[in-house]
Parts: sequence; C-alpha cells; structure tokens
Amino acid sequence: MPDPYANIAEADSEVLEVLVKALELRASDPQQKAMRETYFSWIDFPEGARVLEAGCGTGAVSRSLAGWRNVGEVIGVDPSPVFIEKARELGAGISNLRFEEGDARSLPFEVGNFDAVIFHTTLCHVPGPEAALGEAFRVVRPGGYLAVFDGDYATTTFAVGDHDPLEDCADAAISAFVHDRWLVRRLQALVRSAGFEIDRFDSHGYMQTSAPDYLLTLLDRGADTLVGLGRFDAGMAEALKTEARRRIDAGTFFGFIAFASLIARKPG
Repeated sequence: MPDPYANIAEADSEVLEVLVKALELRASDPQQKAMRETYFSWIDFPEGARVLEAGCGTGAVSRSLAGWRNVGEVIGVDPSPVFIEKARELGAGISNLRFEEGDARSLPFEVGNFDAVIFHTTLCHVPGPEAALGEAFRVVRPGGYLAVFDGDYATTTFAVGDHDPLEDCADAAISAFVHDRWLVRRLQALVRSAGFEIDRFDSHGYMQTSAPDYLLTLLDRGADTLVGLGRFDAGMAEALKTEARRRIDAGTFFGFIAFASLIARKPG
C-alpha cells in the first residue's frame, strides 16, 4: 500500500482524520517532546531567528518552535489543505506563527530567507527527498541551519520473541505509512550532496511499554492494513489488537522505534 503522506493532498477524509489524531498524539508524548527539545537545543538560533518547518502536518512541532528561545518567526508549510487548516486552528493566538500550503520540493520562498529549516518526520514520506533538501539549501541563509529528525523505521518492532505475530503489524504499518523506511541510513550522504556540512548525527531510542498510546495506534493501523491487503481477515486482525491489549494489561507489551537527528550548516 502506498504511503498516504507521500500524496497527502489527495488523501481521503477518513485517512486524514486518523493521521491528524496520530500526529497530535505523538507530539504530546513526553518522550517525543524530550527528543525534539534535545535537537532544538543543538541549533544556535540567532536572536529573532526566522525558521521554516517543511512538512509541518498539524503544526505541533511549529508550535513548539514558536516558543523556543531566540526564535522570532516560524512558518509551517504542508501540501495538505486539511493539515494546514488544523494547524491554523491549533496555532491560533500564537503571534509569531503562520502556516501556508506548499510542497517541500518547491518552496514558495526567496533565496536565503531563513535562519533554519526543519524537517521533522517528513523526509521519509517524500518521494525524491533530494529535491526537498535542495530547496532547503536554497532558502536557508549562508551559515544557517538544517535540522532533520526522522525515524529509522526499519527498526520498528512489537516482537517479544521469535515469530511473534505482532511483528506482522509493525511491518505492515511501516509499509503502508512510510515511503522510505531506510531514509535515515542514507541521510548523511543526501545532506552532503545537497551542499550542507554536517555538525552532528545522533540516535534517539523511543520505547513504549506500560502506556503505549502512540505505538498502539501504529499497531492497529498495521492490523487494518493486513486486512486491506487480504493477508488476514477481520477476525485475525481483531485477535492481534486484542493480544496487544492483553500484553499491556499483563505488563508484557513492548514497542520500539529508533529515531535519528541530524544538524547541518550551509557553508557561509
């Protein structure tokens, strides 16, 4: 199944409703908040920094950036009019934040317009990430920053042993909702090819066990995907969802994804 984020402007309303809820749920997770604040802290934003988030979704990361020290203005761009409408609704009242429809591969901004460009769990969904990184290089000023945070989604797992049936849900979810699960492993080469100089490249482990709110939504989406592919019937999918919840109640649930952040500069 194709990644709906890759053609998000064409996604149907039911899919968009699921994704809006998942994006906001993930953003509110304390571990996710800690990871994004960690890599924000590695960017030396100048006073009054102008920051672009490319592929902003519902605007959760843009809202965090708008309140970050030294940040003067944040613009979030996303190709989905539904995401942009939701981002504007949730960001209402934040004076230094605005949202625009746009594609990261063809940004509607002039050369050197930003002090930093952020891709937060975006590039793995973009067919042709080279074009998006090239646009980031164009619109960031000399000496300005690029920050990329994304999942190394090939590491996604719910398994607690060999041949664990819940692992099928992990594989199906990533196949259906991520365009390139290997993106992080090629990221350094892609960023250098775009012209940036890399400052640092770090890993961030994300694990949920006793209260796996976000990863449970991913597991459920994987089970539903297996039904859509004709690999399982609805009864089997429901059994997988039930087993996941049994493990939560028993204290044996395990879910994990490795994330990575990369901080780079445009030579100045």
